[in-house]
Amino acid sequence: MKKDNGEAQGYQPVLIALCCTWCAYPAADLAGTVKLSYPINVRIIRVMCSGMVHPNVVMDALTKGADGIIICGCHLTDCHYQTGAEIAERRAGAIKLMLEDMGLEPERFDFEHISASEARKFARVMTEKVARLKELGPSIYKDQSDFKKC
Repeated sequence: MKKDNGEAQGYQPVLIALCCTWCAYPAADLAGTVKLSYPINVRIIRVMCSGMVHPNVVMDALTKGADGIIICGCHLTDCHYQTGAEIAERRAGAIKLMLEDMGLEPERFDFEHISASEARKFARVMTEKVARLKELGPSIYKDQSDFKKC
């Protein structure tokens, strides 16, 4: 049986972008300043460091109806907290395994290194991630949440 990806009903996925305050968040800000476009269904949340994002935060958002999560942090050699991006990168693999255990596609989560000057990369990554989420269709948790109101 083919999975209904929701395109017939005008499905728009909700992507939560957890962006570190020193690199990825300024990249998002710069993307807006220079008028680069990326999908409006990206919800940006600033965090102090990508390494401070606990896997439970990702799991909680996905089980409450977000269609996808992306953590964006500094490049490994540029982390303001020295090892934060390294910690986040290690956790990313574990999070993908946890998603499989929960019955969710691992493609619903990503980790990306984005520096403050990489506005184009930020816009490209967000656009590609939303396109991939559209292909996957709504999360199995979508109907059980309040995210559909977003």
